[in-house]
Amino acid sequence: MRKGIFVLLLLAATSAFAQTYPTKPIRILIAQAPGSATDVISRVVGNRLSEALGQPVVIEAKPGAGGVLGTEAAAHSAPDGYALFMANNSTHGSNPALYPKLPYDAVNDFAPISMVASVPYVLIVNPTMPVGTVDQLIKLAKAQPGRINYASAGNGSTHQFCAELLKNMAGIDLVHVPYKGSPPGVTAVVAGEVGVMFANLTDIGGQLKGGKVKPLAVTSASRNPHLPETPTLAEAGLPGFEILSWFALVAPAGTPASIIKQLNTEAVKVLGRDDVKSTLGAQGLTVYSSTPEQVSAHIKSEIAKFTRIAQAAGIKAE
Repeated sequence: MRKGIFVLLLLAATSAFAQTYPTKPIRILIAQAPGSATDVISRVVGNRLSEALGQPVVIEAKPGAGGVLGTEAAAHSAPDGYALFMANNSTHGSNPALYPKLPYDAVNDFAPISMVASVPYVLIVNPTMPVGTVDQLIKLAKAQPGRINYASAGNGSTHQFCAELLKNMAGIDLVHVPYKGSPPGVTAVVAGEVGVMFANLTDIGGQLKGGKVKPLAVTSASRNPHLPETPTLAEAGLPGFEILSWFALVAPAGTPASIIKQLNTEAVKVLGRDDVKSTLGAQGLTVYSSTPEQVSAHIKSEIAKFTRIAQAAGIKAE
């Protein structure tokens, strides 16, 4: 009898907790630096979630170790709905594929809430390079094996994964030149220090408009509205080539299901707002929501894809 009463009281307390959530500020942890695409997206979404939930939503950046530090901190946060995390293709895609012993489990240490947005990478070249299409770049690379350099945001970055997938699918030899972040890599392409790079669309808006770089293709499955004349890699002769920079809202594993459901409901509403879509869309991002189950399936699929690319290209973390 006492056990039954205890269970009833526990259920009542859990229900009351869910009904009163949230009662204090919520943090969205990010594993990238302030000013990054992850930061911008988190602030736009966080501001609207704050209005919907009636509590401040604060963005807390913990950059370092290629995103590992912030992700680890999020994984080990209290599962009470007050510490969320903006996962992305690095923290929950390439990093699990590269590091055999991460201090977090990208699948089991997190409770998915909703997908948030995605943006393609753009295959860009210095305007002085005598190529205007992917096919022409491939032919030039085959004629000059090992003589064309490509920039990336660092060893193990998604930028490198894109280039190595291109090398593998096209059968060409490009030389990797890693930089400390995407901006220095883009600057190197503009200056002609390297000829090629896969750059996140959000990082090169100004360079594209100013004609400082030449776009050859996008890595998404369909063309991007900001670059309607630029084909996809699949259209350019590499079917199945698709790598996106994506973002998803998650919480630490063990967060009550009722809170996950509430957060998903509000996130779906926020991501359906015209102002959110237009604000993030202006930077090339495609905003969309999903179920928690769809986030989980997406993360598992991304880890498997990046693992295949890493193994085929011999990409290793340093």
